[in-house]
Amino acid sequence: MDRENFFISQFKSKYIGDDGAVIGDEVHLADAFFEDIHFKREWLSLSQIAYKSVAVNVSDVYSMGAVPKYALLTVAIPKEFGKMELLELYSGFQKASKEFGFEIVGGDTISNSKLDISISMVGKLLRRPILRSGAKPKDLIAHTGKLGKTKRDLESLFKNFGIRKDSPFLKPKIRGDFTLKISNLVSAGLDISDGLFSELEHISKRSRKGVRIWKRFGIEKCSGEEYQFLFTFPKRNRREILAIAKSMGIEVSIFGEIRKGKRFRNFCKRHH
Repeated sequence: MDRENFFISQFKSKYIGDDGAVIGDEVHLADAFFEDIHFKREWLSLSQIAYKSVAVNVSDVYSMGAVPKYALLTVAIPKEFGKMELLELYSGFQKASKEFGFEIVGGDTISNSKLDISISMVGKLLRRPILRSGAKPKDLIAHTGKLGKTKRDLESLFKNFGIRKDSPFLKPKIRGDFTLKISNLVSAGLDISDGLFSELEHISKRSRKGVRIWKRFGIEKCSGEEYQFLFTFPKRNRREILAIAKSMGIEVSIFGEIRKGKRFRNFCKRHH
């Protein structure tokens, strides 16, 4: 049983079903980043942990066609942390706040045996929201960037091998500027946090449409924490989207088409 989706399905709210809840011209969302679930403390510095915990939320905000404005932090602090560790955590949060242009306006702290972080964020919509439910038959399916490196690097860490300092596992490369630029040209979208095929299932389910995939996929189909943008769009917008991507140095891979029929099912193991 998929316990997470089963639990969420018990809450009957019209706002549930996307990366965030659209209320008026705002997007509200929350995410957790827990030690030994999402990361091991020996893999990342405290500053990197704090930065990444924020970046995964920012990615959701951008993927819905909004810009981040405010954040609330809840941090469970290990009892052995002193001033040096707390200042390093702060530096990661502050770096993300400055880079992505939002303000940290409060939150909560508790003492704990592990480092756990929960973040609630508010974003401001620039146009209409990008939802998972907007895909139409004959729309094309695409994603940004190259996928698969995050999963390969995670497997290397589990084997106690080193990874490059510029690995997207350590510091996600969030390109919200491209997502916002094409937001009026896409029909559905979300960020790739749980794997390409997992996110494609979300679009298929919410849009009540089938999927036809043109190309073969390897490791990249199940690589989570990529934080690239998966989106669908009408064929008439193809040239304009590709032109924008080229001008911004963004790689876009078109790999399938939305169709009527049976819903797409993800067969990858949940990466957590």
